[in-house]
Amino acid sequence: MVETILQSPILTSFAYPFLIVFFILFAILEKTKLFGEEKKQLNAMIAFVIGLIFVSVGFAKIVVGNMILFLSIAIVIVFVVLLLWGFVFSKEGGGFEFTSGMKWGLFTAITIALVIGILWSFGVTGKVYDFLFQQSWSEALWTNLIFLVLIGVALAAVIKSSK
Repeated sequence: MVETILQSPILTSFAYPFLIVFFILFAILEKTKLFGEEKKQLNAMIAFVIGLIFVSVGFAKIVVGNMILFLSIAIVIVFVVLLLWGFVFSKEGGGFEFTSGMKWGLFTAITIALVIGILWSFGVTGKVYDFLFQQSWSEALWTNLIFLVLIGVALAAVIKSSK
């Protein structure tokens, strides 16, 4: 595979992680005005020093790199889902409105994806997966849990329809 200049180890191991931490921290310091009004030089120096400290720690760079990859992929997935959702549910004259159930469903899906992404970026997904799904008690736990959730959903539907 051909390596481009953008894939250079000096850029991927030092420059990109430094720049992302520097710019995010500088923007936060500018927005919060933590050190006072018109303190751009102080904010820049603090962001610069913290950025240099950040790139000197290997594990921190790996975690942030993994989170950026997850964020990029998640943004594309959300874009595609919303694009398809818009095609399917669009109204002729107006836009699509989320119902309460759809909002909670979307919130739950985003939360689960976020937790999985964070666990993956820290490199613990294999351990968590093995703990939750590869134990002797796993099959019984998940079968019973799914059964209880289905009973709860059925009960909620019956109670809601009786009101």
